[in-house]
Amino acid sequence: MTKAIGRLVNLGIGKEGTRGTAVPPTYWLFKTELNYQEKFEQTIDEASVGVIADAIDAQITKKWAEGSFGGDIKDKSIGLILLSLFGSVSSALHAGESVVYDHTFSLGNSAQHQSLTLGIDDPWQDYQFALAMIESLEIKYERGKFVAFTANFKSKKGATATLTATYTTENSFRPQDFIFKIAANLAGLTGATATVIKSATLKFEKNLEIDDVLGSVDPADILNKQFVCTGTIEALFEDEATFKTATLGDTAKALRFDIKNTSVTIGTGANPELQIDLAKIKFSEITRATPIGDLVKQTLGFKAFYSLGDSKMFSVILTNLAGSY
Repeated sequence: MTKAIGRLVNLGIGKEGTRGTAVPPTYWLFKTELNYQEKFEQTIDEASVGVIADAIDAQITKKWAEGSFGGDIKDKSIGLILLSLFGSVSSALHAGESVVYDHTFSLGNSAQHQSLTLGIDDPWQDYQFALAMIESLEIKYERGKFVAFTANFKSKKGATATLTATYTTENSFRPQDFIFKIAANLAGLTGATATVIKSATLKFEKNLEIDDVLGSVDPADILNKQFVCTGTIEALFEDEATFKTATLGDTAKALRFDIKNTSVTIGTGANPELQIDLAKIKFSEITRATPIGDLVKQTLGFKAFYSLGDSKMFSVILTNLAGSY
């Protein structure tokens, strides 16, 4: 019998060429958490057979897997997760570079976004989970910590495999790499002055539905439905205008969450970067804590909306050395 700690369990992700057909991992993730489980449903046979016992049998009628994993955002592997999240990507050379690429993600207007295969390599038995679809992604920007993510997925049940984890060098993003901007609209973000905040969280949700059908215990598909983006911001309270006026005035704003590691040079002069612009948000709540012996802080919740003027909900650009996704 083999006993081991969780550090010996490896998680990889790969882009499926044929939906639901397992592929080997392209990237092995530098995870800090993993909770992915086989799931099943039973149908109970409650027929009466002349005794007071409540049932005579049970049969499994549905099998799938689901769970979460997370870690610090790395500049290359996060691209596959973003592709599965948003559904569409366009890649092009970064301006002035020959090996650095900008990957622009957009929201695919369909119920079948890109599927992945999750591969788990551990000391007991390796498994591949095909048709892996992301349910939600949360990104946390916090002081004193690397920028991190938590992703929730659903997939087909696991199939045994033989996998060997091979990790490649990737770049992280630190709290000092973070820039936050707020502007009247999407076009105004680039020229806007950075606003100092204490922390932020972005959450994207896709409202998955497992397509159960007759004739199989496996899902025929796993489909994404309406796309939702919400978040929170924490900052010191410095004035009325920056956040409170916009909140109480029901004023739409555009937000930029940018992480750019300027300590790492890729190509001739570029840096690893993940820039997320929300074209239109409205603050949904504002709370202000006024402790007697501490600084006054404010916490704001917001929801993102589709901007008719920009014909988009967001703009997401990942800059790295990966040629494509």
